Order: sequence, then C-alpha cells, then structure tokens
Amino acid sequence: MLFLLTSLNSASAQTKKYEAAFVNDLKKQVLGSVASKEKAVQEMVDMVFSFGELGFQETETSAYLTRILEKNGFTIERGIAGIPTAWMAKWGNGSPVIALGSDIDCIPKASQKPGVAYRDPIVEGAPGHGEGHNSGQAVIIYAAIAAKEQMQKNNIPGTLLIWPGVAEELVASKAWYIRDGYFKNVDACIFTHVSSDFGSDYGDNGGNGLVSVEFSFEGDAAHAAGAPWRGKSALDAVELMDIGWNFKREHLKPTQRSHYVITDGGDQPNVVPSKASVWYYFRERNYEDIQAMYDAGIKIANGAAMMTDTKMSYRILGTAWPGHFNKALGQVMVKNIKEIGFPQWTDADNQMARAVQKLVEAPKKDNQGREINGLKTKLDTLRGSVPFSWGGGSDDIADISWNLPTIVLRYPANIPGTKGHHWADAIAMATPIAHKGSLAGAKATALTLIDLFTDPAILADAKDYFTNVQTKDVKYKPFIKATDPPATFLNKEIMDTYRGQMKKFYYDPSKYKTYLEQLGISYPTVEKK
Repeated sequence: MLFLLTSLNSASAQTKKYEAAFVNDLKKQVLGSVASKEKAVQEMVDMVFSFGELGFQETETSAYLTRILEKNGFTIERGIAGIPTAWMAKWGNGSPVIALGSDIDCIPKASQKPGVAYRDPIVEGAPGHGEGHNSGQAVIIYAAIAAKEQMQKNNIPGTLLIWPGVAEELVASKAWYIRDGYFKNVDACIFTHVSSDFGSDYGDNGGNGLVSVEFSFEGDAAHAAGAPWRGKSALDAVELMDIGWNFKREHLKPTQRSHYVITDGGDQPNVVPSKASVWYYFRERNYEDIQAMYDAGIKIANGAAMMTDTKMSYRILGTAWPGHFNKALGQVMVKNIKEIGFPQWTDADNQMARAVQKLVEAPKKDNQGREINGLKTKLDTLRGSVPFSWGGGSDDIADISWNLPTIVLRYPANIPGTKGHHWADAIAMATPIAHKGSLAGAKATALTLIDLFTDPAILADAKDYFTNVQTKDVKYKPFIKATDPPATFLNKEIMDTYRGQMKKFYYDPSKYKTYLEQLGISYPTVEKK
C-alpha cells in the first residue's frame, strides 16, 4: 500500500513523497533483491573481463549486456550518437527520469590472468581490463533491476535509463551523447566507477578537462638517399611540432598535462615520409585554459607545416570537461554507502592485495595520507570541492555533469596503490575482490534509486545546486562541433589482430562457477611456482 504524504512543486513532474516506514521497508526489500543477484553480478563481472575490448570495439560486451537488459524488460536503442557499440536502455514511464552509466572499455596491452600476482597475460600483447571497467555495468544493471522490481510491485512511477561509457579511455563518447540530445529531460545521473574506495564527493573534483586531437601532415615522398632534396618530410613536421610544443611547456601553467604519441611516422627509412601524424591530449583545469592550449597546438602545428613546406590538417578525437558533481545527490549516496559499508574481506583477499602492492611497489601512503596496506576498510567522509589542484586525470562523465545533476559512486572492486592503466590493475578484476566490491556498489546504488523515486525533495535540491551553485557562473561550452564525428575507427586494427585469440578464453558460466575456475587459477596465487 502506498501512502501519499505531500505534493511538491518541482521542475520534475515527480510529486509523491512516501511515509518513512514504507520507504524503509522498500529499502529492505531492494537490498534483499540485490543480494539475491550475487551470482549474476559475479558472472557479469567475469564475462565482461573475459571480452577485454578496447574503446569503440566493445561489440561482444554491448551485445551481452543488452541481451540481459532486454530479458529484464528494458527496451534498447542501439547505435546512439553514431557509435555502433553505444546504446540506451529504457524501462518505465513518467518522472523522475534517472540515468545510470558506467564505462565498458579496456586498456591496450593489459591482458592479464586474474588472481595471479605476477605478469602472466592471457594472450600476449592483447588488451585487457587494466582499469576495471568490466565491473561497473554489473553495479548499475542489477541495482536497476532490483529497483524496477520494487517499483512494479508498488506502482511507483518513474523511468530508468542505462547506458555504457563507450571508449572512456579515449574520452570519446559522452560529449557526443550530450551533443545529440540523449540526456535531455533527464532529472539526474548516477555514474559508477571502479575504485579501491567506497565513496562519493561533490563539487570540483580536482581533475583536468581535455581535448584529444590528431595533427596530420602531408608532404612529398622521395628517395631518402638518392634525392632527399626533392622530398618534403611529413615526419619532420611532426618532430618539429613536438619540439615546439615541448618548448611551449615552459610557458604553461603547472596545472597543465600534455602528452602525445606519433601515430604515423612514415613507412621505411629510405623513403622520405609523405604522410605522418601525431596525437595530442591537451589537459587543463578549466575550459578557457584547455581552449588556449588547443589553439596554441594548432599554431605550432601550422608553424611546423610552414617550416617543412607540408600541409597540415587536424581532427578532434575526444574531449572532456573538468569534473563537477552534485551535492544533494552526493549526500544521499554517501548516506547509503554508510548503510552498506565495506565488504567483508577475507585473509585471501588481503593476501592478494598485499602481493599486488608489493609487485607494483605501491607507495606507503595515498594522496590523502592514508596507509596503503591491503584492502581498505574505513569509509571516507563526504568531501566538497578541492580548494586547489595541481591537475590530474580526466573523465568525460564531466560533460554529462555540466548538463544535469550527476554523481559518481566509487565502489571498492580494485586494490589500493596500483598504477592505473596498467596490466597489474587487471589482477583483482575477476576475483572475489571485484565480485564483493561490485555487489556492495549495486546495493548502494539501489538504495539511492529508491530515495530518488520516493523523495521529490532530493531532486529539487539537486536541481537547485546545479542551477544556483555549479552553473551559476560557469556555462558548458562543447569543444566538439555538430559536424565532428565520433572516432569509431580507433582500435579496430588492434582488436582485429587479437580478437580471434581472445575468443578462446571467453568465460563460459554454464561450465564454470567463476572465471578463475575456468582458467585453473588457485586464488590467491601470489608467486610463481
């Protein structure tokens, strides 16, 4: 039975607020529902781990996830924003509309057997989940299914949207989702990301935004020994651009991060390269400084082209704003995290963690001065905007966060002290550490969904913070134009090279309880025998 207490005038059409006793009972029911899906969470974490797909090439992952969502009553729109592996899953009707997202791509050359604390790739040279994105969809999908069950049972109105962070490691999809209107009329977004922590923050998180851009030069080939004076070297232009940019660094703020790889350096030494390309990430703490770096990069590239008498062109491959997240949503999420608490880690889990920390020579303390020694057990308090940051990483969830109230849940499915973007970060990601951490994240997410669907004041407060604090003085300006296509060609050659070998190791839950069992790994394996 539903107990209507009040009607609120909010921007959302949501008006019902329910009695505390009813909501408390609802939360008990939803926690029981998530707990009953423990096996399903483990299977999804392990299955996506075994696919090990790079950004824009997540075909197996997306097909697998959308099949499960369709079986559970969601309708799927595939190929959103012109990205073949992107989709939007929808269930329900009416307000509020809550979106849940998590990334699905992995890292190049990070293939690694789980539960083994030394270098042991599943397929040598292949990609792998050296960040842990294989775990996030299990968090949001099974939280959403559990919430959906209670909403159906109790006639609670609202709409659930589930979507994947395609090519997050390239920061190359979420700005396109925003540009193409997939988050219009959405009231709030819960995003989840793998971590060794269990928490959520609000405000400016201290990260950098960026533009990812490839500069290409076209010259003229010639015999490098017989007639080099007749050639115009595109590679010379790339190298001169890199030299110019490295001199420019002296005159940039210390908060900048910029890095590059040469994606095309020519064909062979005895041919003057007629074509060459270099791919840059320009990172800074705010829109204006990112744009200034981008403009400077274009100027330096033009200068390199003039010096070498070559032609220059460039294309944007990805983009992210600096992150800023919602206070009202963060408060609710942290309240529910405290209700769940860290998983019960076993001696085997901590033995695994300490072996990995030794392997990667983890620091003794993290950036907050907390000891790194095994898995974490103490929850952090809710933190607001950082007073200052020297800059750091980027995540294109920020583009969504500047368009609607958004929060990031960090759930404890990996090991403290790892390097990030490294094969060792894959070691925990199909083990009990990842299984327990993902289940805990699903529970916290499910509780937060119940709060959002039963208490209109939360979303009203979230919108107030978004409108009157976050975006009061700073307005979102996209770096991409309407004509910039998503860079869906990226990583195709790599996956074409390795996918056939990797398929032999896809997880088969019909035969094996866990992926560890399928691979014949004794958990934890901490040293070579």
